[in-house]
Amino acid sequence: MNVVGDPENFKQPYDDDENYVSKSSIKRESHAAQDLGKRLLGLSKSQLEKLDLEEDLLDALAAAKKIKPNSEALRRQIQFIGKLMRNLDTEAIVASLDKLANKNNNQAARQHVLEKIRDRLLAEGDSEIQALVEEHPAFDRQKLRQMVRATAKEVSKDAEKGLESKAAKELLKYLRDNTPES
Repeated sequence: MNVVGDPENFKQPYDDDENYVSKSSIKRESHAAQDLGKRLLGLSKSQLEKLDLEEDLLDALAAAKKIKPNSEALRRQIQFIGKLMRNLDTEAIVASLDKLANKNNNQAARQHVLEKIRDRLLAEGDSEIQALVEEHPAFDRQKLRQMVRATAKEVSKDAEKGLESKAAKELLKYLRDNTPES
């Protein structure tokens, strides 16, 4: 379909304005701020304090945590949190959140590595203990051997029940305390 007429007649007042922001982009930014607020609601109080947020935002988040889930009041509170966040540097908050999530992932990965070391110690015995002590001189060989033997003894008893023994937990704690974080 061809439109007949002068293209000047079809211009909008905001076509020449470089500072114009459409209503849709304002809504997208508002929804992004609310989604970020929902992510912040999932954090604990100590994690929120690490993010160095403004006091009024922290108060709004604390109030939102007290509101019953899936209620209209919570929806309005999240909108209010989004409104407060429009004035903040959300990129810095997102970067801090990602860093916090990565730290938690690193701790979980370290825990898995330590569990594998513990399992190798239980499976291979003295040769693996010797290799570990050579790699990490902070370990006391005698204490490590005693802990591995006690763990192996308890694991054989608890294997039937499917429980993790107290000695296995203590060995894991000893490994965690004496291996450097990398």
